Amino acid sequence: MDAKTKAKINPVTGASIKQALESRDGHMLSSFYADDALLRIVDRNNPPSKPRELKGKAAIGMFWDDICSRAMTHRVETSIENANQLAFSQACAYPDGMKVLCLAFCDLKGGKIARQTVVQAWDE
Repeated sequence: MDAKTKAKINPVTGASIKQALESRDGHMLSSFYADDALLRIVDRNNPPSKPRELKGKAAIGMFWDDICSRAMTHRVETSIENANQLAFSQACAYPDGMKVLCLAFCDLKGGKIARQTVVQAWDE
């Protein structure tokens, strides 16, 4: 990879995830993923034996566009990172008071998210 190409890659960090989520910036969020990334979601509707799987940056981008278009707040409470992994917790709230807790675990490759597993629970 030449210096010009390398300069265009903004590696994902806990701080950049926090900025993108808390400002509900779906475009920024999708830029953190590798083209062939995999996002797995485990929740009440998608149990561990059959998680929802989104494959590829385009599908993941549509997911984030939907999430960020909703009237809700996002707050990244904790993030932990090293060169190859990133984990964070996210607390969300809808205007009606319903709360969602999300825990995310990411494998990084070349500064991008290659694989992410999300476990989420919400008030019922």
